[in-house]
Amino acid sequence: MIQKLDPTTTAMAQKIWEVFQVSYAVEAQLLNATNFPPLQRTVEDFIGSDTAFYGFMQDQQLAAVVEIATNPTMTHIQSLVVAPAFFRQGMAGKLLDFVFSSYHTPVFIVETGLANEPAKQLYLKYGFEEVAVWDTAHGIRKIRFERRRG
Repeated sequence: MIQKLDPTTTAMAQKIWEVFQVSYAVEAQLLNATNFPPLQRTVEDFIGSDTAFYGFMQDQQLAAVVEIATNPTMTHIQSLVVAPAFFRQGMAGKLLDFVFSSYHTPVFIVETGLANEPAKQLYLKYGFEEVAVWDTAHGIRKIRFERRRG
Protein backbone atom coordinates (compact mmCIF):
# COMPACT_ATOMS: atom_id res chain seq x y z
CA MET A 1 0.00 0.00 0.00
CA ILE A 2 1.28 3.47 -0.91
CA GLN A 3 0.87 6.32 1.53
CA LYS A 4 2.11 9.88 1.96
CA LEU A 5 4.89 10.08 4.52
CA ASP A 6 5.46 12.93 6.97
CA PRO A 7 9.22 13.39 7.25
CA THR A 8 8.85 16.19 9.81
CA THR A 9 8.47 13.63 12.59
CA THR A 10 11.73 12.16 13.79
CA ALA A 11 10.35 8.60 13.78
CA MET A 12 9.26 8.76 10.12
CA ALA A 13 12.40 10.63 9.04
CA GLN A 14 14.43 7.85 10.66
CA LYS A 15 12.49 5.17 8.74
CA ILE A 16 12.95 7.04 5.44
CA TRP A 17 16.67 7.49 6.19
CA GLU A 18 17.04 3.75 6.90
CA VAL A 19 15.51 2.77 3.54
CA PHE A 20 17.68 5.33 1.76
CA GLN A 21 20.82 4.02 3.49
CA VAL A 22 20.34 0.35 2.59
CA SER A 23 19.15 1.09 -0.94
CA TYR A 24 21.77 3.67 -1.84
CA ALA A 25 24.51 1.45 -0.40
CA VAL A 26 23.62 -1.04 -3.16
CA GLU A 27 23.68 1.70 -5.82
CA ALA A 28 27.02 3.02 -4.55
CA GLN A 29 28.40 -0.49 -4.95
CA LEU A 30 26.99 -0.76 -8.50
CA LEU A 31 28.61 2.57 -9.37
CA ASN A 32 31.86 1.77 -7.60
CA ALA A 33 31.43 5.07 -5.74
CA THR A 34 33.22 5.79 -2.50
CA ASN A 35 31.90 9.36 -2.09
CA PHE A 36 28.17 8.96 -2.74
CA PRO A 37 26.13 12.05 -1.73
CA PRO A 38 22.79 10.25 -1.15
CA LEU A 39 24.43 8.25 1.64
CA GLN A 40 25.51 11.48 3.33
CA ARG A 41 21.96 12.71 3.96
CA THR A 42 21.01 12.84 7.63
CA VAL A 43 17.72 12.30 9.44
CA GLU A 44 17.68 16.08 9.95
CA ASP A 45 17.92 16.57 6.17
CA PHE A 46 14.69 14.60 5.75
CA ILE A 47 12.97 16.49 8.57
CA GLY A 48 13.83 19.82 6.91
CA SER A 49 13.07 18.74 3.34
CA ASP A 50 10.47 20.57 1.27
CA THR A 51 9.94 17.60 -1.05
CA ALA A 52 7.05 15.14 -0.90
CA PHE A 53 7.65 11.56 0.21
CA TYR A 54 5.46 8.53 -0.49
CA GLY A 55 6.12 5.10 0.88
CA PHE A 56 5.22 1.58 -0.10
CA MET A 57 4.28 -0.33 3.03
CA GLN A 58 4.69 -4.11 3.12
CA ASP A 59 3.76 -6.07 6.24
CA GLN A 60 3.64 -2.79 8.22
CA GLN A 61 7.21 -2.04 7.19
CA LEU A 62 8.43 0.84 5.01
CA ALA A 63 9.80 -1.07 2.01
CA ALA A 64 10.21 1.61 -0.68
CA VAL A 65 10.15 5.41 -0.94
CA VAL A 66 9.74 7.92 -3.73
CA GLU A 67 10.75 11.56 -3.21
CA ILE A 68 9.11 14.19 -5.42
CA ALA A 69 9.75 17.84 -6.21
CA THR A 70 7.20 19.42 -8.52
CA ASN A 71 6.06 22.64 -10.13
CA PRO A 72 3.39 23.32 -12.78
CA THR A 73 5.67 22.33 -15.68
CA MET A 74 7.56 19.32 -14.33
CA THR A 75 7.75 16.59 -11.73
CA HIS A 76 11.24 15.59 -10.62
CA ILE A 77 11.54 12.15 -9.09
CA GLN A 78 14.44 13.02 -6.83
CA SER A 79 14.77 9.57 -5.31
CA LEU A 80 13.20 6.18 -5.83
CA VAL A 81 14.55 3.61 -3.40
CA VAL A 82 13.60 0.07 -2.46
CA ALA A 83 15.09 -1.73 0.53
CA PRO A 84 17.11 -4.72 -0.75
CA ALA A 85 14.91 -7.17 1.16
CA PHE A 86 12.08 -6.08 -1.17
CA PHE A 87 13.94 -5.98 -4.51
CA ARG A 88 12.20 -7.42 -7.58
CA GLN A 89 8.70 -7.32 -6.10
CA GLY A 90 7.36 -4.54 -8.35
CA MET A 91 7.31 -1.80 -5.74
CA ALA A 92 9.34 0.70 -7.75
CA GLY A 93 6.98 0.30 -10.70
CA LYS A 94 3.93 0.75 -8.48
CA LEU A 95 5.46 3.92 -7.06
CA LEU A 96 6.11 5.21 -10.58
CA ASP A 97 2.51 4.45 -11.60
CA PHE A 98 1.36 6.31 -8.48
CA VAL A 99 3.47 9.36 -9.38
CA PHE A 100 2.16 9.41 -12.97
CA SER A 101 -1.45 9.22 -11.78
CA SER A 102 -1.00 11.74 -8.95
CA TYR A 103 1.03 14.44 -10.69
CA HIS A 104 -0.30 15.92 -13.91
CA THR A 105 2.69 17.84 -15.20
CA PRO A 106 3.74 17.60 -18.86
CA VAL A 107 7.24 16.32 -18.01
CA PHE A 108 8.68 13.83 -15.51
CA ILE A 109 12.43 13.79 -14.84
CA VAL A 110 14.58 11.21 -13.06
CA GLU A 111 18.33 10.68 -12.77
CA THR A 112 20.48 7.73 -11.77
CA GLY A 113 24.03 6.52 -12.02
CA LEU A 114 24.95 5.47 -15.54
CA ALA A 115 26.12 2.05 -14.31
CA ASN A 116 22.87 1.38 -12.42
CA GLU A 117 21.42 -1.02 -14.98
CA PRO A 118 18.38 -2.11 -12.92
CA ALA A 119 17.25 1.51 -12.52
CA LYS A 120 17.92 2.35 -16.18
CA GLN A 121 15.90 -0.65 -17.33
CA LEU A 122 13.03 0.31 -15.00
CA TYR A 123 12.88 3.88 -16.33
CA LEU A 124 13.02 2.75 -19.96
CA LYS A 125 10.25 0.22 -19.28
CA TYR A 126 8.08 3.04 -17.91
CA GLY A 127 8.45 5.24 -20.97
CA PHE A 128 11.36 7.45 -20.00
CA GLU A 129 13.91 8.46 -22.64
CA GLU A 130 17.57 9.28 -22.13
CA VAL A 131 18.25 13.02 -22.46
CA ALA A 132 21.70 13.60 -20.92
CA VAL A 133 24.81 11.91 -19.55
CA TRP A 134 27.42 13.76 -17.50
CA ASP A 135 30.09 13.44 -14.81
CA THR A 136 29.40 14.86 -11.34
CA ALA A 137 31.90 16.65 -9.13
CA HIS A 138 31.98 13.45 -7.05
CA GLY A 139 33.28 11.41 -9.99
CA ILE A 140 29.99 9.65 -10.68
CA ARG A 141 28.73 9.33 -14.24
CA LYS A 142 24.98 10.08 -14.26
CA ILE A 143 22.13 9.79 -16.71
CA ARG A 144 18.95 11.86 -16.90
CA PHE A 145 15.69 10.54 -18.27
CA GLU A 146 12.52 12.38 -19.22
CA ARG A 147 9.01 11.17 -19.84
CA ARG A 148 6.54 13.48 -21.55
CA ARG A 149 2.78 13.15 -21.42
CA GLY A 150 1.48 12.21 -24.84
